[in-house]
Amino acid sequence: MLIGVNVPNFGSGTDPASLRGWARTVEGLGFDLLMLSDHVVVTPDVAEQYPAPFYEPFTTLSWLAGITDHVMLGTTVLIAPYRHPLLVARMAANLNDLSGGRLVLGVGAGWARQEFAALGVPFERRGALTGELITTLREAWRDNGYRAGTIPIWLGGNSDAALRRAVRLADAWHPLRQTAQQWRDSLARLRELGDGLPKLAPRIFLRLTDDPPPQRRLGEGTVEQVVGDIEQLRADGAHAVVLDPDETLSPRTAWHALATVRKELS
Repeated sequence: MLIGVNVPNFGSGTDPASLRGWARTVEGLGFDLLMLSDHVVVTPDVAEQYPAPFYEPFTTLSWLAGITDHVMLGTTVLIAPYRHPLLVARMAANLNDLSGGRLVLGVGAGWARQEFAALGVPFERRGALTGELITTLREAWRDNGYRAGTIPIWLGGNSDAALRRAVRLADAWHPLRQTAQQWRDSLARLRELGDGLPKLAPRIFLRLTDDPPPQRRLGEGTVEQVVGDIEQLRADGAHAVVLDPDETLSPRTAWHALATVRKELS
């Protein structure tokens, strides 16, 4: 099972020096995957969760590819309706090629209504546009000679429509920050859809605390609880687990948590 890290590419503590530190820490600790989030316009609804500055994922991952050697690079998640599918196809194929085949393309339908409005993209069509993007990517990579046939596509989302799209179109299903009960319920719904299911690649919270909330999310709690969550996901057949530290102002706190968990998983 791959173990990855969602590196914060946003917030007042984020700059080139901190991003470089994150990349070197993630790779140095032996994690398999380094991923970044995506937003284009930091509208008020986006800023509540992802404050400026926000480093665009393709350009940032291209830079990080040059200062890392072997860690895989990915998006969690690229908001599919925000860019023309052929532009995404070209950027993803080029990044995959320039990084030596290290790209994982996580995509999702998006949720920020104000950002959709700012970009002139119809919010009501976000699901259909996500499906169209994935289909176009695969066609473009096949028909235009891009060396991108091995780029895995992970699809986020937990609605029934998102689960059906994941089964139909994605290499992996990539749910975000669920509780243990939400994970079990979602997994049951996914398996009801039949055979030929995608791989499982959940992104879970990473917050070490001796006082977790009663309805704690996966990855939140004591070291023993967090490691237990990861091992349970492994037992559930997860192909990958992405840890999601919630820290930008003091990255060393998150780095210490990552080192602690990495040691316990060794």
